[in-house]
Amino acid sequence: MEIPKVQEILEKQVLTVAKAFEDKIDDEIAALDRLDLDDIEVLRERRLQQMKKMAEKRSRWMALGHGEYSEIPSEKDFFSIVKASERVVCHFYRENWPCKVMDKHLSILAKQHIETRFVKIQAEKSPFLAEKLKIVVLPTLALIKNAKVDDYVVGFDELGGTDGFSTEELEERLARAQLIYFEGESSLNSSKSGATTRSVRQSTNSHSSDSE
Repeated sequence: MEIPKVQEILEKQVLTVAKAFEDKIDDEIAALDRLDLDDIEVLRERRLQQMKKMAEKRSRWMALGHGEYSEIPSEKDFFSIVKASERVVCHFYRENWPCKVMDKHLSILAKQHIETRFVKIQAEKSPFLAEKLKIVVLPTLALIKNAKVDDYVVGFDELGGTDGFSTEELEERLARAQLIYFEGESSLNSSKSGATTRSVRQSTNSHSSDSE
């Protein structure tokens, strides 16, 4: 196909998209123009109620320890924590470099996503949990929803296989698992993830993780 024809097709596609966008804006403006004072008051009241509910949620989350990355002191505390919060990211760690890298990213995300509880627990001091959840590779993130482990992030395999991954890459992985949200919406604005609970598998990259 000749270049001028390709350019012509692209220009037509751009114009079509632009026209559709303009039509959508025109429709929204027309809808606003049709609103009377009663409609505006209803919308205002609805928005105020939404803001009130969100403020109540934030207060409840903060009271539960959301907004900070904290350590679970013992195995028995693990169960009360995961039952109290709808979404929990639990880092099973040991004192090594890969786990410290994970700590850095989780500390950032805990402050950005107060809708989710971010915690860590030392695997070697939690033998019952480590065995029950089949924790083999460290670091491992247990992604917990409604008091049940729904998914795992094992080592750095899903994060590029190195310790140089970005906070955004981890954030995206947690969003796909629907463990973090932006104002009630998934950060990827995608439909419910079809991912199922997976067994913990041992990493083959000795530089990105450490077996327990």
